[in-house]
Amino acid sequence: RLHATDITSSSFRLMWPELLSQETGYYTLEYAPTADLAGKRTKQVSGAHTSLVLSDLAPETTYEVALIPESNVHYFPPQTTRVTTLAEEISPVQVLISESGPRSFHVSWAPVLDSVVSYQILYGPLPGNSVKVLEVDGGHNSTVVEHLAPNTTYLVTVTALYRSGKEKSLSAKACTQEGE
Repeated sequence: RLHATDITSSSFRLMWPELLSQETGYYTLEYAPTADLAGKRTKQVSGAHTSLVLSDLAPETTYEVALIPESNVHYFPPQTTRVTTLAEEISPVQVLISESGPRSFHVSWAPVLDSVVSYQILYGPLPGNSVKVLEVDGGHNSTVVEHLAPNTTYLVTVTALYRSGKEKSLSAKACTQEGE
């Protein structure tokens, strides 16, 4: 049976039993969003394959998938399945401020997602409009913000920059300790 694994917001892996071999034919794979079957895409795969990753898909979308074995030996009926991609990652969902001192604090966030290229940490005193930016690689989930004023409230915004070009932000307030 044709089925999907490794489902994300923009891709999934299709797996199917070995029906053909390299010599006996190939597979035609057709897939389209259920809501837009006219937007059908087609891929051809050698008969030696039993899996394929489909990518560049829309998030939170149900796809109709048909695997058509094109055999020169036997007739195989097409196999079909429906796969729904996951919602676009909403991130960060948590921003934590810790290890607060007079001139620095530690910012961490969760979750860390493969689809994030980098994080931008914007911070500035409240009230006020002087904002500084730190860039953090997408594989990291924390950073230290330094050179701050003592006994001051800061607004900290963590923005996730996705490979898709989308951005999602979450803010938290942080207070530095009184200086010596």
